[in-house]
Amino acid sequence: MRQSASGVALITGGGRGLGRAFAMALARNGMRVAVAARSEDQLEETVRLIRAEGHEAITVRADVTEKGEAEAMAGRVEAELGPVDLLVNNAGSGAPYGPTWELDSSEWWRTVETNLKGPLLCSNAVIPGMVARGLGRIINVASGAGTRSIPYMSAYVTSKAALIRFTEVLAEELRAHGVSVFAIQPGTVRTAMAENLLQSEAGKRWLPWFQAIFEKGQDDPPERGAALVTYLASGAADALSGRFFMVPEDPAGIVRREDQVRERDLYVLRMGRLDHES
Repeated sequence: MRQSASGVALITGGGRGLGRAFAMALARNGMRVAVAARSEDQLEETVRLIRAEGHEAITVRADVTEKGEAEAMAGRVEAELGPVDLLVNNAGSGAPYGPTWELDSSEWWRTVETNLKGPLLCSNAVIPGMVARGLGRIINVASGAGTRSIPYMSAYVTSKAALIRFTEVLAEELRAHGVSVFAIQPGTVRTAMAENLLQSEAGKRWLPWFQAIFEKGQDDPPERGAALVTYLASGAADALSGRFFMVPEDPAGIVRREDQVRERDLYVLRMGRLDHES
């Protein structure tokens, strides 16, 4: 599934975990990489690893939920590396966990802002340049959790469902401008967010099934998600802009069945309805 890519990639939440895996995979496939996050020390480590392999990368400290910082981030990347060809909206949050009515509503909303407002602001910061050049790609890191009801993690589920739908809408708006947008499920990976869920008292109490995934070895290595991002970055799936691609499915196999995907309206959020009786 290895594909080549070129140009400039901006990855939010790029200091560790999946963001670091995405950045390194894209650099290895020919892209100049900028990684952004709030923790500068983690960003420096990502860049050090990329440069050690002979690739070009920079760090940009930014809070993606702040409009001014998102815009400044995009401007700095363009000034130092060139226009952004690929934006990977990876920065995310999972907590709080538990019955919705017992949660801190401010913490709940902060997760929605990180998972939805962040991608909105970062996308808005790079889209005008993409539209002007008639090319570009945006990958929103969503989750299978956004496609179903999962009790006790309402902030995460709600925000990821909204992100998937946002992806569909943005793809339709940008289709005529040569810009593709995708949502992805990178798999169940042992990230810092996952560790927080595994170790927290709330996670152990309300979401014990999550621990079982790792105990049974059913989690995914970050390389699978990185391979999916690299594939989408190559442009091979542009004809299916707006769709939701998931690890461990083969994206190339999905693209080969493009007609069937369109005919059956697959890999999008839809509500099933009963047929009306005549």
